[in-house]
Amino acid sequence: MTVKSNSHKPFVIPIFLPHAGCPHRCVFCNQSLITGVKSQISSVQVRPSVESFLKYKSAQRGMVQIAFFGGNFLGIEIDEIKRLLSEAAAFAKAGRADGIRFSTRPDTIDRTRLDVVKNFPVATVELGVQSMDDEVLARSKRGHSSADTVKAVQRLKEFDYEVGVQLMVGLPGDDPGRLLASARRVAELKPDFIRIYPTVVIVGSPLAKLYQAGRYRPLSLQDAVTQVKELYRFFSRRNIPVIRMGLQASDDLEEGSTILAGPYHPSFGHLVYSEIFLEMAVSALKSETPKGDCIGIHVHPRSISKMSGQKNGNLKKLRQKFHLQSIKIVPDDSLQEDQLAVTALPGF
Repeated sequence: MTVKSNSHKPFVIPIFLPHAGCPHRCVFCNQSLITGVKSQISSVQVRPSVESFLKYKSAQRGMVQIAFFGGNFLGIEIDEIKRLLSEAAAFAKAGRADGIRFSTRPDTIDRTRLDVVKNFPVATVELGVQSMDDEVLARSKRGHSSADTVKAVQRLKEFDYEVGVQLMVGLPGDDPGRLLASARRVAELKPDFIRIYPTVVIVGSPLAKLYQAGRYRPLSLQDAVTQVKELYRFFSRRNIPVIRMGLQASDDLEEGSTILAGPYHPSFGHLVYSEIFLEMAVSALKSETPKGDCIGIHVHPRSISKMSGQKNGNLKKLRQKFHLQSIKIVPDDSLQEDQLAVTALPGF
């Protein structure tokens, strides 16, 4: 049974299965450290975990999806797949969840497994694509090709699933040109949404050894933000939502003992949005600079922090660039969240 999701912001209950079903270790991966889950969860642990999360669901949170993340879901033994899905499906049958989602590798999407999954209320399948460049995939030891991704998306669409694609920037051998070519190939597949992650060097990962041997150089934080910003714009122009940018912040990542090097930031997505709004403001001020040295930048209330930037950095840059005395951010419900307008204000 396929349950098509109508929202990209459901209340997601994550069940982490670090490395479950993975045939080998990808060069960048150490899921146990990234997710903070040190051991595998069994099907009998699913129910209490979901019950715990449901306590935090408020009436405003909308649809509920139980999500299996952190491993290669369809690479797990079929009997265990059935047990895990059965536990999650019980909540859907009872009206306490709306559907199930999971992440998996493109090369595990085959008829046998899809025939198993179709008997459960699965709504969304996320593919760990990472790149559509076969050389980059090989150097990252992904073990699948771009052709596998094309076939996987086609098969999932035949079953009418919502399809998400996960991409990474800064992989070994990648560069902005290859990255844009990957984005073009992904866009041709018309996925329902995208997640974008910067490559960081995780302690205990094969990439850590390459980094320590001087054979891999991670992107700087600024370069990672710039590359992700370009991907965000590329997909936005094609009406493909980017629902996440950057790794999910966690206590383990914040401690600093998990990441050896690379562009990790707990508010990575906010940095990307802030750069986008800064460039929009610069463009607006260049094309129609208001008279006077006091201006108002009108944005939707939910976009105020994006316009301000980290520690009001965007406002400082604009004041310096345009020799302004002061800038006031004006909340404006008439604007969309990705819009802004500039006006002259009396001195304040």
